[in-house]
Amino acid sequence: MKFAWLCSHESYQPEDLVRQAVAAEQAGFDVVLGSDHFHPWVDDTSAAGFVWSWLGAVAAQTQRVQLGTAVTCPLFHYHPALVAQMAATADRLSGGRLLLGVGTGEALNERPLGYPFPGYAERQERMQEALEIIHRMFAGEKLTFHGTHYRTETAKLYSPPVGRLPVLMAAGGPKSAQFAGRYADGLITSVKDPADTVAKVIEPYRRAAAEHGAAQLVLATRWTVLAGDPGEAWQALSSMRGLRAPGRLEATDPAELRFKADEMDSSEVLASYTVVPDSDGLIAAYKPLVTDVGADIVSIQVMSADPVRAIEMIGKDVLPQLRAAAA
Repeated sequence: MKFAWLCSHESYQPEDLVRQAVAAEQAGFDVVLGSDHFHPWVDDTSAAGFVWSWLGAVAAQTQRVQLGTAVTCPLFHYHPALVAQMAATADRLSGGRLLLGVGTGEALNERPLGYPFPGYAERQERMQEALEIIHRMFAGEKLTFHGTHYRTETAKLYSPPVGRLPVLMAAGGPKSAQFAGRYADGLITSVKDPADTVAKVIEPYRRAAAEHGAAQLVLATRWTVLAGDPGEAWQALSSMRGLRAPGRLEATDPAELRFKADEMDSSEVLASYTVVPDSDGLIAAYKPLVTDVGADIVSIQVMSADPVRAIEMIGKDVLPQLRAAAA
């Protein structure tokens, strides 16, 4: 079992996230992930660096950790063939350490650039074509593809991945999980209730993957807030508070989400996260992802007032306990 640290590009500037990534490797994490957003969730205490440039910088300053996206949307402002090229380049720069995480996206990242954001059915159709293009290009094919949504003409990666580059797909329900089992190399899922996630997401994913003879790889995540009191927790969560605002799936302007989030009672927003005061609380929050969910990779996603200090504390006090539970 591996443990990942998520670098939140909606919360911190890219240069700060490079420091987080280096600290995570030094603290003993196995994987460093980066979110991929054009717009953040609020407009006042946020950031939105370009994850693919950042991955190159992190590749140059780390030696051991795997790197990955959590997640990139290969459906609109990125053409799937371009995603294949970006991922292959990052894989080469890191010496074959990349995991490509993909998802069907948010309006927040597509509509500001003039792209539509259709319903789930069309986005899933697009994802099927996108994954076919990415897989075939990773395999070295010179690809002419005429699909419903995408076209390529003799497209080829002349700087291909170092080796096999796994593609993991985000899913939150059985339909998406089954789709990931058929078309992706792995699953990314966010856990609130472990038993519910196993029943509704992981088991459907594993059944679909088994039916198609695919390897099974599960990356499980959970958002936590590390804070000693509600005031500190609200400050730590500031850049992500719009994630729980009503209408977030349709919004294009982070200012709109800030307005809506700040109209809510802060306790209501905080209640949707796991808020813990110390390392024991983090162990209790993430241990079920180890023992009950049985993930191959557990992604530790922590909002705190001092993320580098949190990383160091987790490396010293939390990861040893989680590794012991995994063993």
